[in-house]
Amino acid sequence: MVDKQALREETERLVREAMERKALVVKQGNTRFEATCGKCGKANRVLAEKGTKRATFTCKECGHKQETL
Repeated sequence: MVDKQALREETERLVREAMERKALVVKQGNTRFEATCGKCGKANRVLAEKGTKRATFTCKECGHKQETL
């Protein structure tokens, strides 16, 4: 039986080797919020630039304009 620590070390080694070969590029992307509409309660998926704390969006169900928390 292989323990979790051994699996973690193996994964880290494989990622490190892939990055050295330049086969794997790690980049930071946009932030995705799961926001709930304050008016109708519908769930909305909102994309925001990285590092943004709040994002304005319009509800897809009722059209209410609001800001994420």
